[in-house]
Amino acid sequence: MTRLVTIFGGSGFIGRYVARRMAKAGWRVRVAVRRPNDAMFVRPYGTVGQVEPVFCNIRDDDSVRAVLRGADAVVNCVGILAESGRQTFDAVQAEAPGRIARLSAELGISRLVHVSAIGADEDSDSAYARTKARGEAAVLEAFPQATILRPSIVFGPEDEFFNRFAGLTRLGPVLPVVGANTRFQPVYVDDVALAAVEGLTGSAHGVYELGGPEVMTFRALMKQMLDVIQRRRLVVNIPFWLAGIMGSGFDLLGRMTGGLIAGPLTRDQVRNLAHDNVVSPDARTFADLGIAPTSMETVLPEYLWRFRPSGQYAAIKASARNLRRRSQE
Repeated sequence: MTRLVTIFGGSGFIGRYVARRMAKAGWRVRVAVRRPNDAMFVRPYGTVGQVEPVFCNIRDDDSVRAVLRGADAVVNCVGILAESGRQTFDAVQAEAPGRIARLSAELGISRLVHVSAIGADEDSDSAYARTKARGEAAVLEAFPQATILRPSIVFGPEDEFFNRFAGLTRLGPVLPVVGANTRFQPVYVDDVALAAVEGLTGSAHGVYELGGPEVMTFRALMKQMLDVIQRRRLVVNIPFWLAGIMGSGFDLLGRMTGGLIAGPLTRDQVRNLAHDNVVSPDARTFADLGIAPTSMETVLPEYLWRFRPSGQYAAIKASARNLRRRSQE
């Protein structure tokens, strides 16, 4: 009988890549999401009926148990960068992972992969980082043989990092950032998915920190992005004290509007940006999984071209200029 994997958040940024890889490996894939109708795009990842989005409320035991029933393996890709309504850091990143692990163990599921994040730390000043750490602890308590993946910032065609800042370059000559000197180790989304597959089908277990081959400051990342999209912008660092005030103001605006208006920055995100987001020297990494991480330069041009002044015609125009120059020589 074909094996079944349940992927919580399987239509999200990382989850969809895990779903695609598992479908290609011949597994039946159950994509557990809040809005199945918005996740129908995952169905073509496999043959008819192989990949199915189903409703799940990860804050409810019965709902989680229903989507776990019959599964051979589980992946939890759910995470949030900012709180909204009932989707709080505690509910989504601390309590839900523990619930998924506990019920998976009760149902006799053999493999569980939990996607966390580099920087997970119970002593952090960031609620995001604290709840990530509490989620990991809850998973390992209920499911000691679980595989936990801690990626650095993840990039890929659907990312909310490079796409977001590339979009901001259209608004003016200045590109503001918070934590210009904070270091990151960006990791390609499909490499994270491959690591998750290894955790489900290979011998991997325990905690792995996942970073790409480049370690760069936030400012350097923006300059590389600007080179790719062929735009000149002044990268300006916003001091942490000022960013904190801005984040608090946006948080207040969100609370006053019941979450209808979400600011571009939260106070908690400012706290996170004050800390480097790179693989620890003594951590298990891609190398321990037998995976060679993909560099940014091979991927960024494939999806950021649309932010170039000439879009898809940039290469054609550059070629035409070279031909004119040669003809004039």
